[in-house]
Amino acid sequence: MDYEIVAVARSGDDLESLAREIQSRGGACRPCVLDITKPDAVGAELSGVDAQVLVNNAGVGMLKPFLELTRAEWTQMVDVNFNAMFDVTRAVLPAMIARKSGHVVVIGSISGRSAFAGGTCYAATKHAVMGFTECLMLEVRESGVKVSVVNPGSVATSFSSGGGGDWKLSADDVADAVAYTLATPPTVLVHRVEVRTLNAPKKR
Repeated sequence: MDYEIVAVARSGDDLESLAREIQSRGGACRPCVLDITKPDAVGAELSGVDAQVLVNNAGVGMLKPFLELTRAEWTQMVDVNFNAMFDVTRAVLPAMIARKSGHVVVIGSISGRSAFAGGTCYAATKHAVMGFTECLMLEVRESGVKVSVVNPGSVATSFSSGGGGDWKLSADDVADAVAYTLATPPTVLVHRVEVRTLNAPKKR
């Protein structure tokens, strides 16, 4: 059976580039320019999507001491990292339950089970993600729907203010972990995966 990837992001240019890459490999991709912090827009765009797999991957992080953190930065992290996950999942999940199959994968963080200075909001949102995914898993597994969370360590992407680094995970490493959770037999659920680099950063 052929599947279409519905790719959601705010950047139309990045989405078009992604669509071309997927199509060059024989796949199909429908770009969807969407601000997922807008609940009405999320509902309008995604409520009719009959998805077999949902990957919640959006995230932002401003890592700084609490007293340097602005209210706007706090709200943005909570809206993107947590509130938007509610709206997107709420839009797509009903079709999975009606079909009695589907898989929700959330990209969390190792910050979801630990703490660090400068992470008062970011780590709090990732702790919330952990609670959300486990509770949702217990609610929907009897309906044939799987829920998994993949928690990577540092990844060499534009998300990090430090940028790249040969000791960090690559985006492909995280994608491979997602693919692993999706490849399990119908009766098997890998609910939580933690992915770390084997090469720790050198201490200065």
